[in-house]
Amino acid sequence: MTKQDLVEEVAKKTKLPKSEVSTVVNAVVDTITEVLSKKGGDNSVVLTGFGTFTVSKRKARTGRNPKTGETIKIAATRVPRFKAGKSLKDAVK
Repeated sequence: MTKQDLVEEVAKKTKLPKSEVSTVVNAVVDTITEVLSKKGGDNSVVLTGFGTFTVSKRKARTGRNPKTGETIKIAATRVPRFKAGKSLKDAVK
């Protein structure tokens, strides 16, 4: 399902115009992105029953270039994570 498909489904269920639903969906995605991209503080978005978006730190490590076999250094980085909530897990079973 693409973002446009999501907008169409939500518009059908809420009987709101697609343009308004698109604005809301984009605002939600932008807000989650802004919260997760902040340095320091609480970088999590909890949607009870659905899941939690968080940021975790990945340590620096060594890797291997698959083409040349050369060992390379991979820098430490911050990565987004999503943990599904109980309601979502139960719905998918």
